[in-house]
Order: sequence, then C-alpha cells, then structure tokens
Amino acid sequence: MYCSHPLNSLQSGSNAMLSRRSLCLQTANRLELVSRNVTRPRIRKESSGPGKILCCCSPHQTNPPQAFDTGSGDRVRLPTQGESVVRGSGAQETLLQELPKPPADIDYLAELIAVQQSGPKDIGFFGTRNMGFLHQNLIEVLSYAMVLTNNRIYTSGATGTNAAVIRGALRAEKPDLLTVVLPQSLSKQPPESQELLSQVQHVIEMPHNDHLSLAQSSRLCNRDIVARVQQVICFAFHDSNLLLETCNEAKETRKFVTLFYLD
Repeated sequence: MYCSHPLNSLQSGSNAMLSRRSLCLQTANRLELVSRNVTRPRIRKESSGPGKILCCCSPHQTNPPQAFDTGSGDRVRLPTQGESVVRGSGAQETLLQELPKPPADIDYLAELIAVQQSGPKDIGFFGTRNMGFLHQNLIEVLSYAMVLTNNRIYTSGATGTNAAVIRGALRAEKPDLLTVVLPQSLSKQPPESQELLSQVQHVIEMPHNDHLSLAQSSRLCNRDIVARVQQVICFAFHDSNLLLETCNEAKETRKFVTLFYLD
C-alpha cells in the first residue's frame, strides 16, 4: 500500500497533463481553421472635419472607393491606381483625347518627290558677310560641285558667303546656271562686289529699293530668291537675325532648308 500509492498518483497526474495537452492542440486547430475562413476587415476611419480622407474598404473589393471631403459638403472621388496610370493623377478625372491628324498636303508631297529626284534643282545660297578664309573656300567648293551637277544657283552680291558662291559657280564654267539678285541697283554695291559681278551673266537689280535701308532691301531680296528656288542653303551665326528670319520664311513656304551655324 505504501509503494502503490505514489505510483498511482504519478500515473493520474501524467494522464491529466496528456488530456490538457490534447485539449490545447484541438483548440489551436480550431482557431487556425477559423482564422482561415474569416478575413479581417480593414480599418475604417471616419472624420467629419475638412480635409480628411474617408475610406470605407471591404476585404473583397479589388479597387476600394475613396472620397475626399473638401469641407463644403462635396466629396471628390479619388482615382484608383489603375485609373491613375491610364488617365493621370489629377484631382478631376480627365479623358485621353486623340490628337487630330494633320490633313494630307498633296502639294507638299509633290514638292518632296520633286526635290528627291536625281535631276537638277534650283538652290538659293545665303550667308553672312563676316566669314573666314577657310569657310569661304569650303563654300566655294560646294558651289562649284552644285553647278557641275547642273543645279541652278541663286545668290546675292554681298561679300563673304555670296562672293564665295559666285567664285565657285564661275569656276564651273557654266555661267547660265548662276543668277545673282541684288537688293538694290548695281551702283549701290561695294567696289569689290562690282568687280566680281562684272563676270556674272545673269544679274537682277532692284533699283526701286535704293531709297530703303540695306537691311530692308536685303530682306526683300532674300524673299525674292526664296520664291525662285526649291532648296535653301544658309551659313549663319546664332545672332544672324535676318538670315534666320529668311530660313523660317523659307520653311513656312515649304522649302527645304539646310542651315549651317558657324559658331
């Protein structure tokens, strides 16, 4: 009796511990099953003050609606993440509008095809008077090559670029392909220009512009040359306002412009 009593107590105690452990495991399993089947609702934050965001989210919503209280009683709907990517993140919803396509320009396409043909073209040369000796040599070679390929050259009679173009065209020995348009009468030109122009076969004078300033008459002369040609080649500086203006006017009249900056 003395030995059996402690053993019985120990056995009963171990059985009690095992039953408690089994009960705990069963409870844990039940809690795990419940947590799998039940989703946690998101936090709902409400406020009636101005400038507060009211968010009412359901766990089963993929794009939860959001509203912004402006303080005047009106609520502005905030875009979702997908709408922000597609439409932008502005305060108000905006729809993407397709830009209207420009109308077809048959005349421009016809002119483009004509210029890209291998035949000769009417080319106008413009440029600054302030030009170094090396640049003048390059322009002279370019003008010489253009005349050799039977292109008709139009330029003015000033020094610098125009003089280099004239010298190169005269070297090609095709005087009928060179035309010089003067902004005023020939007597208004500098002596060195008059000497060079005496070798040119086709010289067009504008004596009706003698009463104008050189800048005004040069602008009118450039417009006359642009109206005669298909392509414009210009050598200018970034502050050559008259030459840049001529290039812009040539682009507006659908001429093909090649502009070389010397600075």
